[in-house]
Amino acid sequence: MDPINEVHVSRPGLVVVDVATADDATALAFQRLLADRWATSTAERATHDVGQPGVRLRCYLDLRQPITPSTERADAVPEISAAAPR
Repeated sequence: MDPINEVHVSRPGLVVVDVATADDATALAFQRLLADRWATSTAERATHDVGQPGVRLRCYLDLRQPITPSTERADAVPEISAAAPR
């Protein structure tokens, strides 16, 4: 994967997620779960690096956006602690 660009982590709440999975479907499903909750720059496909197992995908999250009750799903994983930083 390319190096992370400084602008993608220039402020608190901006996250770069590199995913490595066995196949495209798994990588894209994981990305979709992230995109359902946070503003995300999504990829249309995963990449395969020659000589490396599986596929890779990078997505960019913005955790600063508020999560409204309409976007929160009933089957979402609950917070570990109410005191945990967001």
